[in-house]
Amino acid sequence: MAQVQHEISPVYDERSRILILGSFPSVKSREAGFFYHHPQNRFWKVLAAVTEQETPRTIPEKKEFLLKNGIALWDVIASCEIKGSSDSSIRNVVPNDLSGILERADIRQIYANGGTAFRLYQKYTYPVTGREALRLPSTSPANASCSLDDLIKQWSVIREFLDPESENQ
Repeated sequence: MAQVQHEISPVYDERSRILILGSFPSVKSREAGFFYHHPQNRFWKVLAAVTEQETPRTIPEKKEFLLKNGIALWDVIASCEIKGSSDSSIRNVVPNDLSGILERADIRQIYANGGTAFRLYQKYTYPVTGREALRLPSTSPANASCSLDDLIKQWSVIREFLDPESENQ
């Protein structure tokens, strides 16, 4: 199996307050050149519900949505061997360097989208950053045991850091 490179740039700016990390882009996302592009992935629906906004449809709308809400988005892995989009097949991981985001943005909390992203963050990234990540349930269609309502409920914890009022706490 050949090493596959992550070619999607992170989305963030100096106003980003949370960082959401996936593991590695799916085949559909790699083809489209943007995160969570598979139509069955519930990521955008969940974020829209949590922020009480319309679900962004186009890539420019998704980027604007993230930045407007103080959300930075990237993945733990810079390159790996992977079969299709299967997280369980990931081998020979080279992690992304998060220092650029963490130096330029006011990241108050890091979240991992699913168990694989969390496990890889703990293994490769936490020892470098020393910053804890919270594991959220995966928005992937492979996580069929978690309903959309359950995802929205569990992902609602991100509101704490998206609320401008929390800056004084």
